[in-house]
Amino acid sequence: MSTTTQEQQQQQHDLHNENRMHDSNTDMNSDSIEKIFESKKVPPWQNQLTLRAFVVSFILGILFTFIVMKLNLTIGIIPSLNVSAGLLGFFFVKTWTKFLDKSGLLKQPFTRQENTVIQTCIVASSGIAFSGKFRSVSLSHT
Repeated sequence: MSTTTQEQQQQQHDLHNENRMHDSNTDMNSDSIEKIFESKKVPPWQNQLTLRAFVVSFILGILFTFIVMKLNLTIGIIPSLNVSAGLLGFFFVKTWTKFLDKSGLLKQPFTRQENTVIQTCIVASSGIAFSGKFRSVSLSHT
C-alpha cells in the first residue's frame, strides 16, 4: 500500500471514531420522547376509546372518504393518508380540549393513545372506501 492510501484510511478511521463519539454524547445529553412520557401511566383501553375520539374520527372519516373516492376516480391511486389523518385528528381534539379546559369542562386530558385511535379509525374508513367495489362499479359508470 502506498503512504497516501494509508493516510486516507487513517483519516477515515479517525473521522468515523469522532462521529461515533459525537453521536454517543448527543444521545446521552438529549431526552428521547419515550423518556419524557416514561413517568406517565398509559390509560386503560376503556379510557382511550372516548366519545370525542369517535366524533372526530367520524367527521374526518367522511372527509377522507370523499377525498379517497375523488382521487381514486380521477387518477386511480391514493397517497398514504396516515400522517395527515393523525395531524388533523390531533389538531381538532387539541383545539376541542383547549376550549373545554378554558371553560372548565375538561374531564380527561388528550392522550397519545386517543390520537392513535382517531388515526386508526380515519385510515380504516378511508381504506374501506378505496378497496370497496362501490367506487369502480357505481360511480365510474355514471
